[in-house]
Amino acid sequence: MNSAFELFFTSLKDKKIAVLGLGVSNRPLVRLLLEFGCDVTGCDRTPREKLDAEVLELEQQGCKLHVGDGYLDGVEADIVFRTPGMHPANPAIEALRSRGAMVTSEMEVFFEVCPCTILAVTGSDGKTTTTTLISEMLKAEGKTVWLGGNIGTPLLPLVRQMKPEDYAVVELSSFQLMDMTRSPNRAVITNLAPNHLDIHKDMEEYVDAKKNIFRYQDESGLLILNADNAITAAFWGNGETRFFSRQGKAHVCLEDGVICRNGEKVLSVSDILIPGVHNVENYMAAIAMVEGLVRDDTIRQVAKTFGGVEHRIELVRVKDGVKFYNDSIASSPSRTIAGLRSFRQKVILIAGGYDKHIPYDVLGPEICAHVKKLFLGGATGGKIRAAVENCPEYDPKALEIVDCGSFEPAVRAAAAAAVEGDIVLMSPASAAFDQFKNFMVRGDFYKKLVKEL
Repeated sequence: MNSAFELFFTSLKDKKIAVLGLGVSNRPLVRLLLEFGCDVTGCDRTPREKLDAEVLELEQQGCKLHVGDGYLDGVEADIVFRTPGMHPANPAIEALRSRGAMVTSEMEVFFEVCPCTILAVTGSDGKTTTTTLISEMLKAEGKTVWLGGNIGTPLLPLVRQMKPEDYAVVELSSFQLMDMTRSPNRAVITNLAPNHLDIHKDMEEYVDAKKNIFRYQDESGLLILNADNAITAAFWGNGETRFFSRQGKAHVCLEDGVICRNGEKVLSVSDILIPGVHNVENYMAAIAMVEGLVRDDTIRQVAKTFGGVEHRIELVRVKDGVKFYNDSIASSPSRTIAGLRSFRQKVILIAGGYDKHIPYDVLGPEICAHVKKLFLGGATGGKIRAAVENCPEYDPKALEIVDCGSFEPAVRAAAAAAVEGDIVLMSPASAAFDQFKNFMVRGDFYKKLVKEL
């Protein structure tokens, strides 16, 4: 057993512990705490009658449940594990902190007890693909890799299986990073643009959270940054800082259709299987991150075989000569813009969803340039329509806009409007929470509708 891991959990035995949020990432944590004989209270907004079997099983194993309305009222604890989606300045957390509670998270503890090298990725767009690429390159090189974090797998329960020579490849969201006081050995920030402003108090707080990925690195740390993004171009790490650029000269850059690193040719863009210039950038970030760990031949092998991550410009079906793509991950305008630029022809676009209170102006010109029919649904449909109609390039004869009210009618209307040779792209530029639990559920529902056509 990892000694740091054992020491940490043994030290909690006589403490009162509150786990805030009983979602996927915190359930394995609760099981670990119970295994070490801890006094655990699990707090969750979901009312008891709607709790799933796994949570009720935690109760049977000894976890006290504090659920439903007022689930944070009257909680007493020495140590609080915050779920990533809960703001660290939440009044209930502040109250617990003022009474002497230590506030931490599953990810913070993982960084403390992990025995192997940690490579972490954050950014507004491209995090998951870049994280997955790094993992695939290391695995193809024969390394043992533990992939997780915001990408879906909680890593803390797996620490006992990790060896010092392994690699943990972690995707980190701004919510996970907000109160982190540790940074990984190697870090990438893919880019930064307005996002999650429904939860962050402003853009400054969002950017500041992202900086925690390198803030606590020492001189041995490596930081990889996007030179083409105005925000990340201004950052500088405590250790070695390297830049990648698709538009200019950098440590990793593009020369005549070839990704070069330090002047050496590494990968021809034509060998990259997944479409879009944003994926060229994702490869650049990954290539910079694995320098010295993965051979160039291995990188080329991955590029020719890696078919992308689900819900990211994923080809769902070709029916009657129409290609249907699922880009449900696109929960912000910048993600949808990247999706639109991935295709050489104008597409039929399905967009709209939950309102994260971010600006949509930048989407207007891109839709005018890359879309021939636009089908809208959800709370942001009006904002997207306004962004297009206020655009000087907007021509109502060239671009038909249809308000469909919600997601399913928009998908059906877009499919009905498509003819042979068309591309139908579901890329909402909005979060899924108006109708779905998350972007994955939305993507799965889209795929179901398309396969039923």
